[in-house]
Amino acid sequence: MKKIFEMFKKIVMAPFLLYVYNLIAMASGYVVPINVFNILFVGVLGIPGLITLVIYLIVGF
Repeated sequence: MKKIFEMFKKIVMAPFLLYVYNLIAMASGYVVPINVFNILFVGVLGIPGLITLVIYLIVGF
């Protein structure tokens, strides 16, 4: 039950983390869209997940 609560807490905090990153990165143009996939990805992986999304955004486009 404790692990489920921790995972839920991470998934709830992920949109806020993405929003803060987008505020900071808005000047550079590397804004990560806030959608269900990205929220789950960052919620499960945390900061490394956000870094992975940013690298994918830079390299992929």
